Amino acid sequence: MISIIQLEYIVAVDTYRHFATAAEKCFVTQPTLSMQIKKVEEALDIIIFDRSKQPVIPTDAGKAIIAQAKLVLQQFKKLEGIAADFKSNISGELHVGIIPTLSTYLLPLFAGPFSRKYPNVKLHVQEYTTENIIELLKKDQLDVGLLVTPLHDAAIEEKPLFYEEIQLYTHQDHPLFKQPTVRMEDITQPGLWLLTEGHCFRHQVLNLCSLDHKIEANRPFLFESGSLETLRKLVEVEGGFTLLPELATIDLADEQQFQIKRFETPRPLREVSLVYTRHFAKQRLLNLLAAQLQEVVPPMLKDESRGIVVEWK
Repeated sequence: MISIIQLEYIVAVDTYRHFATAAEKCFVTQPTLSMQIKKVEEALDIIIFDRSKQPVIPTDAGKAIIAQAKLVLQQFKKLEGIAADFKSNISGELHVGIIPTLSTYLLPLFAGPFSRKYPNVKLHVQEYTTENIIELLKKDQLDVGLLVTPLHDAAIEEKPLFYEEIQLYTHQDHPLFKQPTVRMEDITQPGLWLLTEGHCFRHQVLNLCSLDHKIEANRPFLFESGSLETLRKLVEVEGGFTLLPELATIDLADEQQFQIKRFETPRPLREVSLVYTRHFAKQRLLNLLAAQLQEVVPPMLKDESRGIVVEWK
């Protein structure tokens, strides 16, 4: 009879494509892992992995077995999750992926309070790009993601949490500083600092006015950053302007608040959600995390009617 542990070993080898690495991740010796997989192959009378290739690859029959093994493991985790929901104690592990344009501003608000409120829940949080989070969710290497939606991915469930205004941050010498509000077409003028490729907020900025992805502005030098804080400091030192999500502007000093310009109505918003796969098992922990997040963000951010959600995909 094939066991859950044997299925976990098979999926681990498929994930890491190396028997020694898979064994290390499963906290067993390589001979033990290899022997258990061999037993499965003998029981099913098929070869799951082609061991003559480096890295190891699944055979055609192996691919079908691995796909089914993942479904079985997902359902098994769901059984554990159902059982945990009926217990009075709240415990377990929650692996969360968060995008960099959220982590700087959102992580300090919820991680500490959540961990103190639920000390028996081990919270693991790691920064990834949106595409990496989606990939890791589908591989069951993350439980949930905190990112910008909609994703338009049938395999991913979305739980919207709040809506940030997209705002403009300008140098005091830039012409936009004198405007009480800005229009979408204003961001096509010279001086725009952008995030690098791979960041969903970059694509939202480009989509605001159907900007060409090869836009080149009249800036002191060409530079694209992975950090919103770097872009903001570049505006302060080198001039020009950038766009920031609302959480990145709330705590700015009073003198810097004058450099924030809101768009004319309807104002652009980015939708922030918890995302997970359809087979997600830890529903109770997800709901507790969602409640904690909605508790710590400013109340105004929960109002979707403040503007229009900007697509990024």
